[in-house]
Amino acid sequence: MRMITYCIIDDEPIAHRIIEGYCKELLHLQKIGNAYNPMEASVIVTRQKVDLIFLDLNMPKMTGFEWLKTLPKPPQIIVTTAHKEYALEGYELDVRDYLLKPFSFPRFLKAVNKVNASEQVSPAKSPGDPNLENGRFFLKGDKKYHQIHTDDILFIEAYGNYTKVFLTEELIVSHEKISALENLLPKENFLRIHKSFVVATDKIKRIQGNLIYLQDYTIPIGQTYKRRIHHLLGGK
Repeated sequence: MRMITYCIIDDEPIAHRIIEGYCKELLHLQKIGNAYNPMEASVIVTRQKVDLIFLDLNMPKMTGFEWLKTLPKPPQIIVTTAHKEYALEGYELDVRDYLLKPFSFPRFLKAVNKVNASEQVSPAKSPGDPNLENGRFFLKGDKKYHQIHTDDILFIEAYGNYTKVFLTEELIVSHEKISALENLLPKENFLRIHKSFVVATDKIKRIQGNLIYLQDYTIPIGQTYKRRIHHLLGGK
């Protein structure tokens, strides 16, 4: 199991001691800093690589969530708070878990294990990842991780802040960007044919004019992507 770096952001020193004590029981966690307000926290995350933050919500100057929204690429977050009324907002911000103080070590361990799982199955891994070499990867959708076999993909559609992955048997909606999935999938089997569409080339039934037909779907070919279709058809 790889080492996970973490920091604690909480204005109560006793909270730091409790979390540090729990973390010492887990050898794959490495502390890189303590912050007692959002300003100190900003210094830590800008100077060092942080995988995980234990984040309190009620702090001086701004709340934990207000601070979190200022980060362009926030680390994974486990909320530690005495206030349960902010739980919904936490899940909207995609926090890994929401711990209500006081929390036990078993409950803490359950939260940390969620971080481990998300690290191991992240769809942003490089094309050399063993799962990808075996033709499968994990994709987060509806707060669950779905194992996707590339052979089952018909096409992918950009959908606002989401991406729709159309499979032979189901549809999965994910927060992953279409560009990230395009980079993940093998180039010899998948082709970007529109700014909003990536298709599995072996699932194409026919190409007619500016349209591609596969299964029961019709997908437009973008003007700037026509050269790719020309190459697909054997053109130079």
